[in-house]
Amino acid sequence: MKKRYLLAGVMSVMAQGYAHAQSSVSLYGIIDAGITYVSNTGGAHAFVFDDGVSYGNRVGFMGTEDLGGGNKAVFKLENGFRLGTGKLNQGGAMFGRQAYVGLGNDWGTLTFGNQYDFAYDFTAAFNVSAFGSGYGVHLGDVDRQSGDRLPNSVKFVSNAFHGLVVGAMYSFSNTAGDFRDGSAWSVGANYTAGDFSAGGNYTRLNSPRGLAGLDPYAQLGVKTMLGQTVATVDPSTGAVNDLNASSAFAVDSQSIFGIGASYVFGNLTLSGDFSNTTFKGYGQSSTLRVYEAGGVYQVTTPASLVAGYQYTTFEGHHWHEVALGAHYLLSKNTDAYAALDWMRASQGVDAVIGYSFTPSSTQTQTLARVGLRHSF
Repeated sequence: MKKRYLLAGVMSVMAQGYAHAQSSVSLYGIIDAGITYVSNTGGAHAFVFDDGVSYGNRVGFMGTEDLGGGNKAVFKLENGFRLGTGKLNQGGAMFGRQAYVGLGNDWGTLTFGNQYDFAYDFTAAFNVSAFGSGYGVHLGDVDRQSGDRLPNSVKFVSNAFHGLVVGAMYSFSNTAGDFRDGSAWSVGANYTAGDFSAGGNYTRLNSPRGLAGLDPYAQLGVKTMLGQTVATVDPSTGAVNDLNASSAFAVDSQSIFGIGASYVFGNLTLSGDFSNTTFKGYGQSSTLRVYEAGGVYQVTTPASLVAGYQYTTFEGHHWHEVALGAHYLLSKNTDAYAALDWMRASQGVDAVIGYSFTPSSTQTQTLARVGLRHSF
C-alpha cells in the first residue's frame, strides 16, 4: 500500500514538473484548384481540372515542446492529397509530404524521418518560373527543386549565424546487404544579407528507386538516354510507347548541383539560378543543365506579376521555356491567379513542361491556367 502511495506521489511531482514545459501543436494546410488548358498532350489539346499546382495540396500538424535549457523537441506530419479525387499523393502515403521528429537547440535542429533535401530547402526559392502557375519547375524536376524527399533520413540544419545557414543529411537504403543502392545524401547552404539572398546544394542519389525513379520520356520528352532507348514510335500511327511508364529507368547515380541568388530592388525582385544534374549508367555519363532568370514585380500590395525564362541542355538537345503569371491576394490567405507557360524543344524531342502532362506530339507545348489557392 505504501509503495502505491509513494508511486502516486512521484508521478504527481513529475506531472507538475512537466506542466511547466511550454508546448504547442498547430494545424495548417494549403488548398489549390483551377482550370488548365493544354495545347497538346499526347497529340490532342485538353481543358482539365487540376489541383495542387501553385502549391501542393496539404494538411499537416507541427509542434514544438520546450525541454528547458534552450532545448526543444519538434515534429511535423504532413499529408499530400488531390482535391479533385480526394486520393493521397506521394504513392498513397498517409504523411508522404513530410514526417519527422527531432531535437533543436541554439546550434540548430536534428531531425529523423521523411524530409525535403536541400535542393528544395536552399535552392528552390530562386526557381522564379514556378511562381507563375506552378507548372514552371525545371525540366522533369530531375534537379529536385519542386520539393522531393529523402526517406529514412537524418538531417541537421543550423541556426542562422550572421545570415548563414548550413545543413547536411543522409538517407539510408534500409536494405540488408546493400548499404549503397537506394541511399542518398545532400548538403547545402543559404545566405541572406539585407535585400540579397543566395543558396546552393549538392545532392547525390545512388541507384534511385521508388518515387525517385526516372521515366525519361514522361519527364523530358526524349526517346533515348545514356545510349538506351526509352521510348519507341509506331511508324504507322505515330503513337509513342514509353518503355519506363511502369518500371523506372535504372541509373547508377544521379548527382545534382544547384545554386541561385536574388536581390530586391524596391517592388522588383530579380532572381537567377543554375542547376547541373549528372546521370551515370550503362558505362556512360550525361548532364542536364538549366539556366534560369526572371523576376517578381509587386504592382500593389495585393497584386504581383511574375516572369521567368529557362534554357535547358541535355545530350545534344535544348529547350526554351517562358512562364508568365499574375497573382491577386483577395486576403492574406487567399490568392487568385492566372498564368501562361510555353515551351519549345529541339528537333526530335516531344515538349513537356515540368512533368505535369503527357508530352506533346510536337516540339511545342503551351499551358494556360486560372486558379485559386487558400492557406490556413
